[in-house]
Amino acid sequence: MRRGGERRGPGAAPGRAALDEQQQRPPLHNGGGPAAPERAPLPSAADRDGPGPGLRRSTESEGFDDGTNTFFWRAHTLTVLFILTCALGYVTLLEETPQDTAYNTKRGIVASILVFLCFGVTQAKDGPFSRPHPAYWRFWLCVSVVYELFLIFILFQTVQDGRQFMKYIDPHLGVPLPERDYGGNCLVYDPGNQTDPFHNIWDKLDGFVPAHFFGWYLKTLMIRDWWMCMIISVMFEFLEYSLEHQLPNFSECWWDHWIMDVILCNGLGIYCGMKTLSWLSLKTYKWQGLWNIPTYKGKMKRIVFQFTPYSWVKFEWKPASSLRRWLAVCGIIFVFLLAELNTFYLKFVLWMPPEHYLVLLRLVFFVNVGGVAMREIYDFMDDPRFHKKLGQQAWLVAAITATEFLIVVKYDPHTLTLSLPFYITQCWILGIILVLTWTAWRFFIRDITLRYKEIRRQKQEHRHEKDKCLSNGDGHPVGLDEPSGSRLRERK
Repeated sequence: MRRGGERRGPGAAPGRAALDEQQQRPPLHNGGGPAAPERAPLPSAADRDGPGPGLRRSTESEGFDDGTNTFFWRAHTLTVLFILTCALGYVTLLEETPQDTAYNTKRGIVASILVFLCFGVTQAKDGPFSRPHPAYWRFWLCVSVVYELFLIFILFQTVQDGRQFMKYIDPHLGVPLPERDYGGNCLVYDPGNQTDPFHNIWDKLDGFVPAHFFGWYLKTLMIRDWWMCMIISVMFEFLEYSLEHQLPNFSECWWDHWIMDVILCNGLGIYCGMKTLSWLSLKTYKWQGLWNIPTYKGKMKRIVFQFTPYSWVKFEWKPASSLRRWLAVCGIIFVFLLAELNTFYLKFVLWMPPEHYLVLLRLVFFVNVGGVAMREIYDFMDDPRFHKKLGQQAWLVAAITATEFLIVVKYDPHTLTLSLPFYITQCWILGIILVLTWTAWRFFIRDITLRYKEIRRQKQEHRHEKDKCLSNGDGHPVGLDEPSGSRLRERK
């Protein structure tokens, strides 16, 4: 596969510098004019946000685009504005306003949100993703703003008013949750139950099992690193052990924690996610307009591939390469775990049943915004420019996670301040000490030790060279031949 305008002769393939030079100087036709490129090269993330034009990161796949701009990809700002104005005019001139104040308030809030979403979808700044359409990701960016404003509104209410406000969304909310027994009998084989000795296992196989699997499959596509996914998965199980005295639904059987969750659901989801990442990194990203494809099979394949990434960037977090990246990766893991805990604590303090549709909508929301946020965080860490800023979606996700936690703190401080059991506290103190010790050794003590060894080695070489010079009797190294002198200079 070659770029448009490149020609390769027989023999060894040219290097990257030669390819860049050929790309900057297009070949000539027989008539002497510049040749038109066969297809436009894919604009990479480095082209948009990197230190200079024409640069592509080594972890980014190369792709091609013929530059077709159809009706599907145009802005349609005037069309959306015309439709929105007609809808508002219809409500104003032709529809009679009801006399129900609560109904008018709800409808006014919904209409305001829809107008904001229409503005954001057509006018907001594009993010790093463009498939299936940039407007799709702009929509979720605007939903993030709406959700953050809703959380801030809830944060500024009293506890009782905030819980009763949920009745405006669903009349069945605002009621204390019933007590449930989540731990119970943990026997894998229950001999006391003659009809079904394995009833404890079948009771755990509910709708949350596929939710765990698909959740971790999608999280793997966001994080794109096996080690980080496994650390977050295992760490969350330790958090469930540590906080089961606060929330009763954290109380699970040991085999539910480590076999069903970590190994089966989470582990299988991470494995399938890594296989998908491997396929995406090897896939050829060649984009062609739908009407430029001659066969119906090719058209159907192009429609399906519209829901795959426009290009692919392999995440290389490299947490041990520098203190900055180590702290950044630790911060990412912390925010991930905090967002996971917020799912359970928000249900508890706002009195929402686990099967309520608002809980599912929140998970769908984080699935759509999490991938964009992780890409923006990675670009922020990988960007060598000094004057850079965090991406808009990553900023909103961090703000949403912090606001959710503040709501939990305000609405139920008594639950959060329940003291940890003594053995749990000892385990966490030991873990924190180990992490801090490794950090100090890796980024401070180890560097000082290596620098001391290097200085000591240089002094020994200098002393050895000086002794050889003195052994000649005239004070300068006349006895050194040219090859040995060159080797000594290279070693210096």
